[in-house]
Amino acid sequence: MTEGDVAAFSQLGTMVRGALSERGFSTPTAPQRLAIPPLAAGENTLVIAPTGSGKTETAMLPVFDDLVDERPEGFGALYITPLRALNRDMLDRLEWWGDFLDLEVDVRHGDTTDYQRSKQAEDPPDVLITTPETVQAMLTGDRLRDALADLSHVVIDEVHELAASKRGAQLSIGLERLRDLSGGFQRIGLSATVGDPSEVGQFLTGGRRCEIREIDVGSNVDVTVRQPEIRPEDEQLAGQLMTEADTASHVRLIRDLVEEHESTLIFVNTRQTAEALGSRFTELDLPIGVHHGSLSKEARIDVEDRFKAGDLDGLLCTSSMELGIDVGRVDHVIQYKSPRQVARLLQRIGRAGHRRDEVSIGTIVTTRPDDTFEALSIARRARDGEVEPARIHEGSLDVVANQIPGLVHSRGSVHVRDAYETISRAYPFRDLELETFREVLGELHRNRIVWFDEGEDRIETSGGTWQYVYANLSMIPDEETYEVHDIASSSQIGTLDERFVVNFAQPGEVFIQRGEMWRIAEIDDDESRVKVSPIEDPAGEVPSWIGQEIPVPAAVAQEVGEIRAVAEPQLEAGADARAVGRELSGRYPGDEYTLTEACTQLERQVDADADTDAADTSPMPMPTADRIVLERQGRTIVLNACYGHMANETLGRLLSSLLGQRAGSSVGLETDPYRIELEVPTSVATSDVLEVIEETDPDHVQAIIELGLKNSDALAFRLAQVSAKFGALKRWQGQGSGRLSNDRLLAALEDTPMYEEAIREVFHEDLDVERAAAVLEGLQSGEIELVTHRGRTPVGQGGRSSGGKELLAPENADAGVIETVKERLQDDRVILLCTHCTEWKARTKVKRVQEQPKCPECGSTRIASLNPWADEVVQAVRAAEKDDEQEQMTERAFRAASLVQSHGKQAVIAMAARGVGPHNAAQIINKLREDETEFYRDILSKEREYARTQAFWD
Repeated sequence: MTEGDVAAFSQLGTMVRGALSERGFSTPTAPQRLAIPPLAAGENTLVIAPTGSGKTETAMLPVFDDLVDERPEGFGALYITPLRALNRDMLDRLEWWGDFLDLEVDVRHGDTTDYQRSKQAEDPPDVLITTPETVQAMLTGDRLRDALADLSHVVIDEVHELAASKRGAQLSIGLERLRDLSGGFQRIGLSATVGDPSEVGQFLTGGRRCEIREIDVGSNVDVTVRQPEIRPEDEQLAGQLMTEADTASHVRLIRDLVEEHESTLIFVNTRQTAEALGSRFTELDLPIGVHHGSLSKEARIDVEDRFKAGDLDGLLCTSSMELGIDVGRVDHVIQYKSPRQVARLLQRIGRAGHRRDEVSIGTIVTTRPDDTFEALSIARRARDGEVEPARIHEGSLDVVANQIPGLVHSRGSVHVRDAYETISRAYPFRDLELETFREVLGELHRNRIVWFDEGEDRIETSGGTWQYVYANLSMIPDEETYEVHDIASSSQIGTLDERFVVNFAQPGEVFIQRGEMWRIAEIDDDESRVKVSPIEDPAGEVPSWIGQEIPVPAAVAQEVGEIRAVAEPQLEAGADARAVGRELSGRYPGDEYTLTEACTQLERQVDADADTDAADTSPMPMPTADRIVLERQGRTIVLNACYGHMANETLGRLLSSLLGQRAGSSVGLETDPYRIELEVPTSVATSDVLEVIEETDPDHVQAIIELGLKNSDALAFRLAQVSAKFGALKRWQGQGSGRLSNDRLLAALEDTPMYEEAIREVFHEDLDVERAAAVLEGLQSGEIELVTHRGRTPVGQGGRSSGGKELLAPENADAGVIETVKERLQDDRVILLCTHCTEWKARTKVKRVQEQPKCPECGSTRIASLNPWADEVVQAVRAAEKDDEQEQMTERAFRAASLVQSHGKQAVIAMAARGVGPHNAAQIINKLREDETEFYRDILSKEREYARTQAFWD
């Protein structure tokens, strides 16, 4: 036993040391050696160590020791976890210690029975395991508040997870309210590896002193990056799975890795991917389960127990399994596709091993060059401890609005200054101004949530306070849930979040749930129900939604750019992809095949004779960390820029907004960490893009983006959620933001704290204004090089959209979807209007339209095909005198009529599609194609483009 071992356990009393002996704890783990001394001394402490390394006992042994010495009358300690599933695990782990030490350990959360709650209020347990939301509820009860006055310790598990969320911001105020009750307590945080430990420590303690004890996780992680090599056996497997050989190779490699180990967690980035992979393993009858947040509690517990018992060799899971849910011994972790962030990789791979500080072993299985280079960068950064910081929500005004009614409800009449001081002691609200606090108060007063007596400067309860407090214990957004029903059997198969339904769902779209593929047949907003039909042949479909992406940080994207910059001169000097890959292998953990495959894309990029559609054969420039390559083909402009998701999204919105203003038309936008893709009107020249970049003041980036957000559905959705926390909207009641008038909502709330918070949240969650402005400044100063290229390049075409479907089907295996689109369009209604005599108008279904529509009144073939709700266009065409808006409507109708006159019913079909006007319809019609299927496929493509970009349109 080392000196450190003796020093750690010797800090504990006789009873706890006896429990350690009984439990078989002869020597402490690394985090116990480091952290028990300051914890036993009563210091606020943040313990940073991987899951499974004994963090729970590290925190609780000194707490138990203190409670044994001085038995509390009320609650002695709270153990707060972000998941109910963790509560269950913690109770299983801590009950033994409580029994041995004669301390009562209990759990309390939303499912706790009224009887148990009452018993806890009358006779509080010594240690209570609970959630952040239940802490909020406990602060409202008189007897519970009395019991909390005895509190001496608060342990927050997975504190890094809470620090980066509004739930955590709410909890930080809750801790200050607990301090007002108890007069102070020891704060203990248990965290995964983070890039800014001191910031998380300040979050934990409210800016007070905090000891930080951190285990170096990177040195104990062994990660290999592998892209599957297609083998002869994969062709046979592809036939069995009805997919392509490269997809089969992914499944085969994961299968082989699982078979090589005893118990493997397979992490994926979205629930959709978990379901898709799960369906493949089900077809192969492999003992691999699926675990994610959309499954029922019973289903999750079942697969956890089967995995722990050894009945399952592998468990497919999403971020929910990153946290410390006990699934027994794990000896290997697979990450399918890049984990996108260093912190995620460390937390996921860190779930393997940990028997006496052994190395955690994991494999990242990648699918294409972007994915591989990104994974290599993340693996290297993980090894060297270069982790992203936790992004704390600073000054969330809806959290302030949420906490004021709770304060008043529990204390009665409160002076404004006292309430302000409690809230501003919490670390995320240290910079909250009193004037802003008063503005929030005024809004709550107008919404009758509290009574604000400005004369007395006091806050009091109102008729709505009690109801508000109990309806808003959580900062998790209130989103309606849609039931998903099989249209044939009427049975419910699952649920969908409102955000998914509002932003994606429409008849004909395909998604995966419960490992099966479904096509949306009908959406009933009144009943909050989505009717679907099963897809019998999954190989014949392409899912049109692949889930929300985890944002790739700028630092990771920049390193991918640096890898390209290192490779470029070697390739130009004549080295091949294999030689460059061998050179990279000295720094990055990839095998020769994986590195060679990734570098092949770069080899093609520098080859002047690469097989592209470029109009010239000049050498193709390489996008790097300090070089942006702008390439153009037709209406598509791609800026290859290695700045990560959020900076690229910011730059993309800036460009689409300013170019759209110049063109007087919308500009489509799609971004990934390495590209900004714009779909521009033909009137937009490449020189226009360069001018916008050169002339836009970097200091104006935020203002321009905010202006562009004003009419967006994305802002309206967040504003509806924020305003619900202010009591400004009835809590949904079937009126989600997708069915509210966004224009009226945005206009009514523009000059309020709610609008300010919604804007802050969009910028915090989705955008990086500071870095985008720095990129713009770098381009203007010449520090960042900008080169242009005519035509597409191999790197430019290698975006995320090219790799999202490999699990399910080849790109054009979508016959069922195309047929559905065709049927839907034929059943859609249109208005036909004669633009010659303007007298004849008819409403009809597309399928009833003649091949060459003709006016029955005057015989003209100049028939405009309009949307079924476009009566104002009809009125505009017929008006004798027209204002500017009516002139625009009339011009649009005439363009539609010209198209119908030239192309007949084909034009009517194209313009019946969602988001397809005369301009896009003409593009679709004028394209040469071999069969009708291609015509409908192009319509579907335009509809999907519209669905992706409509949030940015006026």
